[in-house]
Amino acid sequence: MVWKTAILTASDKGSRGEREDTSAQVIRELVEEELSGEIIEYRIVPDEQDEIIAALIELTDYYQVDLVLTTGGTELAVRDVTPEATRRVIEREVPGIAEAMRATVMQKNRSAMLFRGVCGVRGRTLIVNLPGSPKGVHENLAAVMDQLPEALLMVTGQYREQL
Repeated sequence: MVWKTAILTASDKGSRGEREDTSAQVIRELVEEELSGEIIEYRIVPDEQDEIIAALIELTDYYQVDLVLTTGGTELAVRDVTPEATRRVIEREVPGIAEAMRATVMQKNRSAMLFRGVCGVRGRTLIVNLPGSPKGVHENLAAVMDQLPEALLMVTGQYREQL
């Protein structure tokens, strides 16, 4: 099964071309190598709630990807609004994924408790917020990668077909 995946980066500097988006590259590598996923769309938007919301809706409703992985905008700074935007878009929250990421990464890095990312479902798409750093992306995504195929089977309605 090849999972159609989109990457959405929330970054003021990245959206202005002032910073290379290395976190998205880490996501791309992990999705392609560990999840057998295909990146269908990739976007960078500024840390603006309305722009993040619009991008999430387009990726889920128009592109109809199975998985959207966001990076950036998940800490405590005033401009970090990705979790709020995600909550406004999702229909059902999946708290266990975010909890597992925080719990796993906190064993090595106590500052992981400051990660505010959320996960949820919109239609038949799973949306997972990840931190903005390449290391944070790798650690958090690796913490839940083994459960993503099962979650995606459920979200896309294919779970019963696999039993």
